[in-house]
Amino acid sequence: MRVLYTLAAFAALARPALGQYAIWDIVGVLWSWQTTWDRSKLYTSLKPSSPINFGSPGAIGSADIDVDDSSTFQSVWGFGGSLTDSSAKLLSNLKSQNSGNYWNLMNTLFDPTDGAQAAGLTFIRIPLGASDFSANDYSFDDSNDDTSLNNFNSNAPPSYLWSVLSDIKSINSYLRIIVTPWSPPGWMKNSGTMNGGNFESSMINTYANYLLKCVQAFQSHGFTLYGLSIQNEPENSNDSYPTCKTSASLEAQIGTALRSLLNNNGFSYVKLIGFDHNWDDAGGYPVQLMQQAGDAFAGVAFHCYGGSVSDQDTFHTQYPQKEIYFTECSSNLGTDWWSNIKWFMDNLWIGAIEHNSHSGLMWNLALDGNGNPKLPGTTSCGGPGCRGIVTINSDGSYGLNEEYYSMAQASRAILPRDVNGPWGKRIGVSVGGELNWALRVGAYMTGRASSTDWLRYSLVVMNWDDSASTTWNPQPVQTTIEFRGTQATYTFPVGVTTLWWYAPAEGSAAANATETEAFDGMLYSDVGGEQQPMAAFHAK
Repeated sequence: MRVLYTLAAFAALARPALGQYAIWDIVGVLWSWQTTWDRSKLYTSLKPSSPINFGSPGAIGSADIDVDDSSTFQSVWGFGGSLTDSSAKLLSNLKSQNSGNYWNLMNTLFDPTDGAQAAGLTFIRIPLGASDFSANDYSFDDSNDDTSLNNFNSNAPPSYLWSVLSDIKSINSYLRIIVTPWSPPGWMKNSGTMNGGNFESSMINTYANYLLKCVQAFQSHGFTLYGLSIQNEPENSNDSYPTCKTSASLEAQIGTALRSLLNNNGFSYVKLIGFDHNWDDAGGYPVQLMQQAGDAFAGVAFHCYGGSVSDQDTFHTQYPQKEIYFTECSSNLGTDWWSNIKWFMDNLWIGAIEHNSHSGLMWNLALDGNGNPKLPGTTSCGGPGCRGIVTINSDGSYGLNEEYYSMAQASRAILPRDVNGPWGKRIGVSVGGELNWALRVGAYMTGRASSTDWLRYSLVVMNWDDSASTTWNPQPVQTTIEFRGTQATYTFPVGVTTLWWYAPAEGSAAANATETEAFDGMLYSDVGGEQQPMAAFHAK
């Protein structure tokens, strides 16, 4: 614990020396958000009748959260999902059928306004060409052997993809778009088709030029890209939907050629993101990629379908200066709501960030109640089907799923406090007390546009004390929160709670927090490594 402020210092700030920080929004908007196991609260904003103050430390509670803002880690740039062709089609249909519901949903998903009843999702990942969630196979150039790319088609995606993306952009000016091919054009592969096969080494330069033209295509439609990955799941080949095996050596060569093309054509700001596959090979493919073409790639991305989230550390330890993104996970329809939330928070929205990711994304942004529409004949998302972040129904209604509620709780903690201000940074936190196991905690500090404004501190806390051995028995946990030598008390219900307070910058944290970052625009795979949703959750 550190006590670095004197009474005189706080007098100068017109703040009392004791109880100087409060779990309270200084502009009187919102102070906490909560989703409970029984759904009695669903990302519900709560206002206390009086602030919950930090005062002189006393005995600790059953659990004790110790926030250490002298330890700062990576910035968190947001959460989101994939705008697949299927998701865009369903959203476009909803707009035509019930425009009021459409705009309500879009604002609920994407509005980043401080204090809004919305998730403020920032990342959108878009397949370049067809994926397993498209109406048919297609690429941006389906003319066989067109190595000069004379028949490249900037309008290859369905028109509704562009229109829905435009609507998202109109709501969220922070939007970060990552594009990812599920397959190169079939004629660049030994299979001759989009579905399955291996990338042909003779096509390295052709493919690099193809990807440059994809970036230019998005630019021509009014969208500035944040990032591009060379190949979705490059260790996967499946002949029922667009996939392509691409070795680390080939991806490195494509990335090196593409980096030069991007830099020479005014796209030096577009980040190249490598690997984009499962946790379980974190020490293999992505490390080899950095060894061979580290200068070309900003970092790597991970999926949840194999391995565990701690595998991200295997890569981070060897390349701590490279960025990590978490870009895909999907769960099955028909699985348990609360078990899903526990798994998401533990592994993704707290876990992936805890293991140095700058982002957290699910797979499909929207699907119908049966996990459709899908590419005809695909075996991907087999069984009961994948679930989207939201479900769009044929009658023009929609439902928000556990993917939304859990992700929204995390997103709320890291969104900029000020328009175009800094994003939240992960800071140090530990949990003590006899019930330390009952709380899963992430802690964040959000800088301000003005260095004189107080910083915002946020906690995302999951209480998963829902069982006394084997009997269902959800138990709230009385918790003390330690911050700069002061202490507050809060009782967390079983569920997820996001809360915040404000305090002035101090010491080394001040420099980190007032740095304004420029805005630029256990699970298992199925047989054969096929991309599949989570079949079961192994929540604690």
